[in-house]
Amino acid sequence: MPLQLDRDIPGLAERPITVFLPRLLQLFASPHATLRKMALGSVNQFILHMPRVLLVNMDSYLQGLFALGSDPTPEVRKLVCSAVVQLIELQPDFLHPHMRNVIEYMLQSTRDADPDVALEACEFWSAYCENNQSPEMLREFLPQLVTVLLTNMVYADDDEAVIDAEDEGDAPDSDQDLKPRFHQSRLHGATGEDAEEDYDESASTWNLRKCSAAGLDILSHVFGDALLPILMPLIQTNLADRSEAKWKEREASVLAVGAVGEGCIDGLLPALPQMIAHLLPLLEDPHPLVRSITCWTLSRYSKWIARAVDKPEGQQQFDAVLTGFLARILDNNKRVQEAACSAFATLEEEAVDELPDRLEPILQHLSFAFSKYQRRNLRILYDAVGTLADCVGGTLQDPRYIAVLMPPLTAKWQQIADFDRDIFPLLECFTSVAQALGPAFAPYAETVLARCCHIIRVQLVAEKDPAAAGAAYDKEFIVCALDLSSGVTEALGPSIEPLIAKSDLRDLLLQCCAVDANDVKQSSLALLGDLTKSCVQQVRPRLNDFLSVCVAQLNGPESFVHERISVANNACWALGELAVKVREEIAPAVVPVLNNIVPVLTSAQNPRGTNLALVENCAITLGRFAWVCPDVLAPQASHFLVPFLNTLKGIRDDVEKEEAFKGLCAVLRLNPMAASTAIHPLLLAIGSWREIHSAELKAEIHQLLQGFKQMLVEAGTWDQILQSTEKLLLQKLSATYGI
Repeated sequence: MPLQLDRDIPGLAERPITVFLPRLLQLFASPHATLRKMALGSVNQFILHMPRVLLVNMDSYLQGLFALGSDPTPEVRKLVCSAVVQLIELQPDFLHPHMRNVIEYMLQSTRDADPDVALEACEFWSAYCENNQSPEMLREFLPQLVTVLLTNMVYADDDEAVIDAEDEGDAPDSDQDLKPRFHQSRLHGATGEDAEEDYDESASTWNLRKCSAAGLDILSHVFGDALLPILMPLIQTNLADRSEAKWKEREASVLAVGAVGEGCIDGLLPALPQMIAHLLPLLEDPHPLVRSITCWTLSRYSKWIARAVDKPEGQQQFDAVLTGFLARILDNNKRVQEAACSAFATLEEEAVDELPDRLEPILQHLSFAFSKYQRRNLRILYDAVGTLADCVGGTLQDPRYIAVLMPPLTAKWQQIADFDRDIFPLLECFTSVAQALGPAFAPYAETVLARCCHIIRVQLVAEKDPAAAGAAYDKEFIVCALDLSSGVTEALGPSIEPLIAKSDLRDLLLQCCAVDANDVKQSSLALLGDLTKSCVQQVRPRLNDFLSVCVAQLNGPESFVHERISVANNACWALGELAVKVREEIAPAVVPVLNNIVPVLTSAQNPRGTNLALVENCAITLGRFAWVCPDVLAPQASHFLVPFLNTLKGIRDDVEKEEAFKGLCAVLRLNPMAASTAIHPLLLAIGSWREIHSAELKAEIHQLLQGFKQMLVEAGTWDQILQSTEKLLLQKLSATYGI
């Protein structure tokens, strides 16, 4: 509507907004609250678009807005606060002449008796800081502001969270209790992103408490340790009062300690051991909300707790926190269970090296939790177990640990129905556990793989005919089953072949590759690559079909748009794995793929917006193609050599990089002149190695460099190359290859 009113209309002398807006501003002074509210709400809609008539009338708008700041109607005051927040975000220059008064008003409104007004006003502080407004203007108000925010973080007596917090752990969860969850498809060569902070783990609605905590958090990042002399005395006073009547203030203070845990960490670190010592007893507080928020706050300091373990007192502190989390994982209160499980998952990721020696008590607590938890917290428990498996890896293969972990996991596996959505986190958990157990997962592999095939089979039918399948179509079942199949394949390696041979997984996989959903394609291609690595003989009967599928995902620029980038990444990786295993049989795919991945490598020379995982996979696959089909690539080497070399130098040392360099050597043996204009990139790429484990490759590179040296000496350009090459690089190459 705002845009429609701010346009020329045939037959009208003026745009509608030019007529309407001045009249709406006049209604700000109406004696009727409804008209004041509607007029202000209408004008506020134009702040984002900012039509010319509003710019012209900005002084009148602000004058009317400020006059409404003391309106007796809460809905009007809420709209005033909303307007100020929008202006500070979008048009802060208009507020600058009035900023001191604005800050004072928003501070007053943040403690408004009406919670909706207070919430709207509280948004101002984050907006102010995030839009890089002057910290100095705010500094003198910090004592009042911090006090107000801390007060707003205290639960009200009638808060739903306070009422719901008494839920005991044995009460079944309803569907309404379960948060939506989303599976992330398997991706080779990608990195995850940090999740956003949640200041109230169990509450899904944004409220004054969470907004105030978020405001305190961002203030701590802006003002840093300068916030501590104001905040810490308030916190210490509240924490010192262990009376029943003050438990909500105690809880809010623990939340505040967590909220400033990043922004004020420099000032907090010297006193961190004492602070943790004060927090640990609160894990035993009679109020579940205090116990749960203490778990969350301690988890915010996990990084620093883990870093302190190099000293004996740090070890004791770590053990105390870990023991506290494990005890609360078995709490009888659901909310505490959830917070403790999440806190433990955070701690274990920060303290990977400390987990193996403590694995037995950890597994005992987690395994017992399977018998206590209801549906909602089981999801979090599965995640904690999966994260643990990812962290400790092969350490989990000890038969003692398997005997503790696998019985409750397999019991849940047997209890849950195939198409119950609660199976998703269990499938994800099994994927991590399978990869950690490796060959030790063999006793469970056949049953798991058979169920995955059944789930995929039924869902492929359901996609076209749900009635015939007896189940509703949901692609997430396919994705999770494919990813678990990948995990099992990776775990068992070549010993998976008999299980694949007697299943229909290969044909199901080919059908999945044709499903019109990027996440299904992504997981399908990941499984194709894993099957190729472990048992290529089971892929060979449909090799040409799989090659066609992969090539189709790398066909033209549209294959590399954002929403398809992960599909292209996995297709490229799978082709590289196929090349290594089927060698010359990959030839039909080489030229079509080459024509599409070389532009990706070339574009990577301008790294802005480039997907690094895709670029590196393209380089590795190109190198593998060159290794197995050098005669096909050698004639075109001059077209891709420079971006290829520039990408190789940034890839970490591993077997895949070795195979790519073998391809480089093979191509340059056939077409050495391709490197005549790429000597410096070639030297940089070779110099990027810290250590080459393959003696064969090292000898090939030595021979290659000696050949180029002789050629360039004869051409009289070798000395010029030496003079233009970095001294440290020359020293390294001379020591390694004698050039």
